[in-house]
Amino acid sequence: MDGLRKLTASFVVPGPCGVAVRDRLKHLTPEDERVLRAVGAHQGALASRDLKARCADGLEHGAQTWAARKRELTALSSSRIAGAITKATHDQWALTRRCQAAHIQNLTAGIKTLRHRLSLPLGEKGTKRAAGGYRSKSEWFRTSRRLAALEDRHTAAVADRQAGRVRVVRGGKRLLNTRHHLTETELTEDEWRERWEAGRWFVAADGESGKRFGNETIRVTPDGEVSIRLPVPLAHLANTKHGRYVLTARIAFAHRGAEWADRIEANRAVAYRIHLDTKRGRWYLTASWQRPVVQTLPLETARARGMIGVDTNADHFAAYRLDRHGNPVGEPHRFGYDLSGSAGHRDAQIRHALTRLINWAVRVGVTAIGIEDLDFTPEKTREKHGRQKRFRQLISGIPTGKLKARLVSMAAEHGLSVVAVDPAYTSMWGAQHWQKPLATPRRKMSRHDAAGIAIGRRALGHRVRRRTAPPPHDRSDRAGHRTAQAGPGTRGREGTRPPTTDRPPGGPPPSGKRKREPSASKTVRDAPSTQQWVQDSLMRTG
Repeated sequence: MDGLRKLTASFVVPGPCGVAVRDRLKHLTPEDERVLRAVGAHQGALASRDLKARCADGLEHGAQTWAARKRELTALSSSRIAGAITKATHDQWALTRRCQAAHIQNLTAGIKTLRHRLSLPLGEKGTKRAAGGYRSKSEWFRTSRRLAALEDRHTAAVADRQAGRVRVVRGGKRLLNTRHHLTETELTEDEWRERWEAGRWFVAADGESGKRFGNETIRVTPDGEVSIRLPVPLAHLANTKHGRYVLTARIAFAHRGAEWADRIEANRAVAYRIHLDTKRGRWYLTASWQRPVVQTLPLETARARGMIGVDTNADHFAAYRLDRHGNPVGEPHRFGYDLSGSAGHRDAQIRHALTRLINWAVRVGVTAIGIEDLDFTPEKTREKHGRQKRFRQLISGIPTGKLKARLVSMAAEHGLSVVAVDPAYTSMWGAQHWQKPLATPRRKMSRHDAAGIAIGRRALGHRVRRRTAPPPHDRSDRAGHRTAQAGPGTRGREGTRPPTTDRPPGGPPPSGKRKREPSASKTVRDAPSTQQWVQDSLMRTG
């Protein structure tokens, strides 16, 4: 159709490649906390110094500069700690570069939109694909000033990227800016300082296969004993031989504990990180390791037992089950969540909703979940939507990135595949073709439920629209059969009727067209109207 963008092909999302579990370090003594704080502050200072050196190298970084930085850190800590710090520095610098490229892309899109709108006459109406002109001269003038500001930011960002300069803060830019707004955040200076220092600590170590229990720097034994190899300047704090400090806390991972135990008993690599939650005053240890690459199922195999189409919204998942032919089965399901509050609360809500969705998928026996490949990055700009602040907040609140990561990892544990589809026109076409036909007095179909059907059908390889109607001039198959859903050769396809209607018992079927006249329908809804519906007048009694 003219004016519609080309849809991308559906694909099976690759499975997870890593695992992370966390447990609390309970019953730490004051001496344990003092050692952890000292180690975190010392190694955090080394990490800050190394990040500064890496940013100064810019695009001239190479293997020789990396080796030189690692040698300097080894003298102040150990070879393994220096390797962990330099690796974390490179990951942070690379992440900052990716964010810098995304920022430049957003600025470019905003500048393009503003230039287009400023070139239009005042009051010109926009379309669905392009915004119109501004309403007044004052709004036009304010937008022209914003365009100049965006162009200056774009020029500075492009210059930084070409020169290899990045803007990065250990501990986070948001927490840094909170220092200037302590009254609004209801924090004292001491509370902020504690969070700031804890956010800049570095108590982490990468795993090493072949070493004892998979990690030589932070070692966790099968019975849960945690010990740390102290840096050289803090070796006097050790309470056991070889410069190690053993904590009094014991670790027992409730989630994936058996998998973790199998790895450390086989001396396979496990990375550990220790951090302090200053809000709760609790210490945590996080263990992570890589998993073998999960073989992605072929798309046809994932479609074999049907699909569950999921429409992602700001406050719920709208899901509908479809069989392998694309027919809706059963009733629509909704899995709500509340994305207000802290990041931890939002993450818990998403996990709870996904858990209920996956349990339902396992219960009904499907092997795949279809979901939209959403990315609202270009849709969040104020240049595109202008005054629609509530709409921008709505699409910004949908957890697209976190949802993808959570769903893929959780679905893989239950043997489910995730099929990503193009999100174009799913809500519009779903409401057009499925919302009204499936609505009954006892079933209320929303636009989101219909979008779930559209997503599931697209994941199954079918068209979103329903089967086309028979020829309009008669209801037989004389003018050709409807073929919008099932193609020729499809097993179970509804074929043409045989022309045998007046065959004698035991005799051969007659050739030619059918002789019997079409019988009238036995339902009032389908029968042609042959009389006028007249209601008798009621008798009135005095």
